[in-house]
Order: sequence, then structure tokens, then C-alpha cells
Amino acid sequence: MLKKVAVILQPPVALFEFGVLTEVFGVDRSADGVPKFEYVVCTENPDEPLDAGPGTFVTAAHSLHAAAGADLVAVPSSLLTATPSEAVLTAIRDADHRGAYVMSLCSGAFALAAAGLLNDRTVAIHWRYADRLAREYPQVRVDADILYAQDGRIISSAGTAAGIDACLHVVRTELGTAVANRIARRMVVSPHRDGGQKQFIERPAVARSEQSLQPTLDWMTENIAHTITVAAMARVAGVAQRTLTRRFMAEVGLTPHAWLTRQRVARVQELLEDTRLSVEDVAAESGFGTAPLLRHHFTRLIGITPTEYRKRFVKRTSAE
Repeated sequence: MLKKVAVILQPPVALFEFGVLTEVFGVDRSADGVPKFEYVVCTENPDEPLDAGPGTFVTAAHSLHAAAGADLVAVPSSLLTATPSEAVLTAIRDADHRGAYVMSLCSGAFALAAAGLLNDRTVAIHWRYADRLAREYPQVRVDADILYAQDGRIISSAGTAAGIDACLHVVRTELGTAVANRIARRMVVSPHRDGGQKQFIERPAVARSEQSLQPTLDWMTENIAHTITVAAMARVAGVAQRTLTRRFMAEVGLTPHAWLTRQRVARVQELLEDTRLSVEDVAAESGFGTAPLLRHHFTRLIGITPTEYRKRFVKRTSAE
């Protein structure tokens, strides 16, 4: 169960990544049905101001000892030329040894690599720093394309908004889709972007003369329980099927079928958590139609069966 979150700051502090962690884990949203986390911000020398950019300083009230016992220890971006202190590396290693989640945001991955946690693991990082990370730590499998990655209890993310995706991924994994969706709704962000989605698309998202696909995406979501063909999507979008596929790849980085499948799986997660419907009924409500097809796609994308997912969620909610 995810209860205590510790953030380790190193100068200079990247305010956006630090703010992402605070927004997801440090804001009390218990009134919205989100469990309140014990959130501590740590640094090697507490009460000593840390440079956080032009004219800005941050002070952390806790020493690194406060990270002990945390279920998640997160390391946001910091200066690449500064080697993490042995005290910081020890705190990171201790978290890993006791089985806690350890997460890096953007260049925070260098600290995890220096601690030896990333050897033989697939790691996400901002594309700008990928070559350097691979060069300095050749045992790390660096993927410059993906938004975030989970390899065991190690979670890594690319820059800026990808950190939000990684944080919500942890919440979704530990507390379920409904809780992650409540946080995302308050933050006004997408509740779920797949970690394997590309960091950026080479082509422009949409030409100036084209309309956004959002109305089509909304229509697909509203009709998720029904059969939706590419031809039907194209009719709603008012374009040819080939044009629709090109625009999907440009705007969301996925084919129409892949995007729809992910939305169906997200709907399955909600139904497994919030209802007692059978897997067969969940398949009908989510648009998969049959239980075997649901199980195939759910297991492929989530990594466990629908039955295992429901047991895990019920066990956690009953323990709260």
C-alpha cells in the first residue's frame, strides 16, 4: 500500500518536477476520496536553501533520514554535472533494498544510475539526456522514446509532463484507476497515457486547416460499449480512413485501433474496481464483447489477468 512518499532534493532543484510530485502526492485530496499520503521533502542539509533557478530558493525541512520507511522515494531533476553525495546514494540504495518504489523524474535518473539501481534495467529519460546516460552508464538500457518505464520497483520518466504520467501510474498501480482518475481530474490532465507512447512526434500534430480529433475521441469514449469500426470513426471525423489513421498517429501517437483498445482496458479497470459485474458482463460493457478477448488485451497491457486485478484492488480497499 502506498502511504508514505519521500522526495529527495539536490541543488539546483527543478521546480516543475518537484511541483509535479507535490501536486500528486503532497496535496490533501481526502475530500475527493483520495487517501492522504504522508509526504516528506528531504535533503542532505535541511534548512539550507537550495538553488531552484533565477532568484528562487527552496528549503527542505527534513534530513535524508526521513526517507526511511517511505513506500516511494522520488528523485526529481538536478544538475547533471554534480555527482550525488554518498549520503544521497545511500538513501536511494536503502529504499531499493527494503523493496520501496524508487522513481526518477527526468535527469534524476542519473542519481539512480550512480547508485547502481539501473543496471540491466530499461529506463526512460528526456531524449536530450539519453545519449549521455547511455554513455556514462553502459549497463543501463536507455529508451529515449518512451514517456515512462517501470522495471521491477524502479520507475523512471522523461521530462516535464511525463513525470505526471509516471506519478499517476504509481497511484493507479497501488490504489486503482478510480483514485488516479480523481487526482487527474483535479489536476486537469489526462488520467492515463501509456508509458510506451513516444515522447514526441516528428510531424506537426495537426495542420492549421484541420480540426482536432477531440470530438471523435469523445464520441468513441461515449460509445465505448458498442462496436466501433475505423470506418465509423472516419465518418464521425469527416475524413477518409487513411487520413484518419495519419491524423491519429500525428495527434495521439497511436493507431485508431490501439487508442480504442487502451480506452476499453481503462474502462475495464473502472468496472473491475467499482462494480461486482462478472468478467463476461464487463466485456460487454467495455466493448470487448467476449471474456477471452478482454482477458487477452487486459493481460497484454496491464500485465495481470482481470481476476487478479480485481482481487488486488479489493484487498487494498478493504485494508484501508
